[in-house]
Amino acid sequence: MNTRDKWNIKHLDRITQLEEPEPNPRLKKLAAYFKEGGTALDIACGLGGNSMFLAQSDYQVEAMDISDVAINYIQEQASKDNLAIQPQVADLTNVNAQNWLNAYNVMVITYYLDRALFPVVKSSIKEGGYFFMETYYQSPETVGQGISEQYKLRSNELLDEFRDWKVLYFEENEQEGWQSIFCQKR
Repeated sequence: MNTRDKWNIKHLDRITQLEEPEPNPRLKKLAAYFKEGGTALDIACGLGGNSMFLAQSDYQVEAMDISDVAINYIQEQASKDNLAIQPQVADLTNVNAQNWLNAYNVMVITYYLDRALFPVVKSSIKEGGYFFMETYYQSPETVGQGISEQYKLRSNELLDEFRDWKVLYFEENEQEGWQSIFCQKR
């Protein structure tokens, strides 16, 4: 089974089980930073909880995911709720980011890790713009729990990667095995 089919099956299952996608709870707590609106990119957006949250905060959102099931769902929700979201199917391992240079006020990545995207993120966010990321990390509490170690961050990896940015929030949750950062480009 290819990657797109795998995610299509997961998202079809999730659609039948949920009322409405929710934004990441830590992203939602940072809502005070999203008052000005602008342009946003939600990478590996899934069913679009973060995209909808940003669009409701007056952002023009581009939402990208490999799953056409997820993208179609977001398109329907955005249309129904009159939200400024442009969803698009994209294989992020082969994305053309030429048009992204200083294009976004906000970028969000949750539960997707491709370290090759870090330089793309850094060049795509406008000066003074924000980056939020949360994904799995190599916590001693979660060793061998289904996610391959290659898709987990090392301890403090996001702090090290974005050390030149102003870090506004950082947390590692050992029990749940996630790492989260919210930072601003200087």
